[in-house]
Amino acid sequence: MLDRLIVEFDKGLRTLMAEAHSGRPHPDQQVAEQALTDSEKKHAAALMRVNHCGEVCAQALYSGQSLTARNADTVKALQQAAREETEHLAWCEKRIKELGGRTSLLNPLLYGSSFLLGAAAGAMGDRLNLGFLAETERQVGKHLESHLQKLPPKDDKSRAIIEQMHIDEAEHANTAMQHGGAKLPKPVRAAMQAAAKTMTSSTYYL
Repeated sequence: MLDRLIVEFDKGLRTLMAEAHSGRPHPDQQVAEQALTDSEKKHAAALMRVNHCGEVCAQALYSGQSLTARNADTVKALQQAAREETEHLAWCEKRIKELGGRTSLLNPLLYGSSFLLGAAAGAMGDRLNLGFLAETERQVGKHLESHLQKLPPKDDKSRAIIEQMHIDEAEHANTAMQHGGAKLPKPVRAAMQAAAKTMTSSTYYL
C-alpha cells in the first residue's frame, strides 16, 4: 500500500506541475483559428479553464478510486479512463495558452479533495465505485454540452476539443456500467451536482 501511495502521489505532482501530453492528435489540429475579440478570448479561456480543472479532478478521482478498488478489472477500467483524461488535460492546456489564459489557482485544493472522495468511493465496493465513475462522467457530459452552447460562435477550435471530450466521457460512463456499475441513490447524485456547480462557478474566475 505504501508503494501504491507513493505512485499516486507522483501522479498527482505530474498532473498539477508537469505539462500533459496526448497520444492522439489534438482534436483542433486541423481546425483553422478564427478571429476572436478580446472579450471572446477571455470568456473562451475561462470556459476551457473550467474544463481543464474538471479533468484535474477526474485524474484525482480515478487515482483515489483505483487505490482502494478491489477488482483487477475495475482498476484497469479506471486506469484506461485516466489515460484518456490526461489527453484531455493536454488539449485544454494548449487551448488555454492559445487564448491567452491560465489554468485554475484552485487545482491543488480540488485535486486533494477529489482524491479523497475517489478513495472513499473505491472503499465502498466495486459496484458503487464504478457507479460513481459513471455518474461523474454523465454529469461532466452535461457540463460539456452546456459549454458548447456558451462558446463564442466562431471558436471552432475549442468546440472541436469539447466535442471529442464529450464523446470520450460518454464511453467512460458506458464502460463503467458494462463492468457492473450500480446506479447511485438520488441524494448522492444531487450532492455531486451541487459540488460540481461550486467547482465550475469558482474556477471560471479563479
